[in-house]
Amino acid sequence: MVRSAPSKRCYVLGVGMTKFIKPRGKVDYTELGFEAGVKAMPAAQVTYDDVDQGVACYCYGDSTCGQRVFYQFGMTQIPIYNVNNNCSTGSTGLHIGRDVISNGGADCVLVIGFEKMNPGSLQSFWNDRENPTGTNVADAGIEYMEKYGASNADFAEITRVNHEHSQRNPYSQFQQVAALPLMEEPAAVLVSEEFLNSRPHLRSQAVLIAGQALTTDAPSLFNRSSIDLMGYDMSKAAAEIALRQDGRTTADVQVVELHDCFSANEMVTIDALGLSEKGKAHELVRNGDITYGGKYVINPSGGLISKGHPLAPPVALQHNLGLGGAAVVTVYERADGQTATKVSDEEVGKINGLGYNPAVVAKGFTAEQASKVRSKNQKSAWALGEAEAKVLARF
Repeated sequence: MVRSAPSKRCYVLGVGMTKFIKPRGKVDYTELGFEAGVKAMPAAQVTYDDVDQGVACYCYGDSTCGQRVFYQFGMTQIPIYNVNNNCSTGSTGLHIGRDVISNGGADCVLVIGFEKMNPGSLQSFWNDRENPTGTNVADAGIEYMEKYGASNADFAEITRVNHEHSQRNPYSQFQQVAALPLMEEPAAVLVSEEFLNSRPHLRSQAVLIAGQALTTDAPSLFNRSSIDLMGYDMSKAAAEIALRQDGRTTADVQVVELHDCFSANEMVTIDALGLSEKGKAHELVRNGDITYGGKYVINPSGGLISKGHPLAPPVALQHNLGLGGAAVVTVYERADGQTATKVSDEEVGKINGLGYNPAVVAKGFTAEQASKVRSKNQKSAWALGEAEAKVLARF
């Protein structure tokens, strides 16, 4: 396992996101992939002709769905990877993009995560056996209560805080404090140091991937602890590696996005990432240290459940699903080293090229904006089809 920081830096220069929606058969993943990409590229001031490689992240879908999404921007014959790593799929896509750039394989990589899920709760394709996920996570929550003194109220508070945060996220599906076919697609433009140096005016908006690690399970997975079965050790290892690459500790962390497929998963993950002393994650929750005004702001987006739990797209700080799983931990910093200051919505709209602030409102794009980012000479009207027209009609 590579534990040192890569020799070449990688930056996130532009991002785009669609709203988390229930498509009810009316919206296809191709439309949402196109929307996310069109939103991401203007912020980075790139077109598809600048993209050296593409990474498509999804769990449910046919082979090479990535090509179907990326061809809408152009058929430039670049490498396109299709990634499936269960709940860590989106983060794994970022990890691949960073690895490619850090090893000199590309200067600009477009990563798009998408998912078109079936109605109702998560289902297994294997009907000859029970799906153990819910039971395993519940057992981990019970084990945490018995070992460390957490209560049902602590787990409920995690859920309440996440839904409180989701009210501020215009892209969240569930925006009530207490409260599924689902679709959503985010996209990110990753660039190299050389790329950024050639466009120095963009450095102030670039976000450095200062540390990142992808880990899988250790033998402790089978030690009869439900907490370990959920991926405690691999999450802990990934956090330690990522922070070490950046020369940081959890004391330097201010904002955290982590995997809250269940409130028990978030409790255990807070502990595994080292955000609390071992066995004291529930004290962090009780003290109000997971929200605004506390030690950390955890899941300011509202978390995974507030988005309706799409498996592949969310590229948050950490993802895992225990048995047969993977964890990705990423540490982000401002590339210019400056302290964050408040920026007006108008200024944000100018910077990202969309004309609005996506942090406070969920909107689309114009036909002119879409035309600017598509390949100039290698675009295909056949590959695009009606996707652009359908997206424009929704807005």
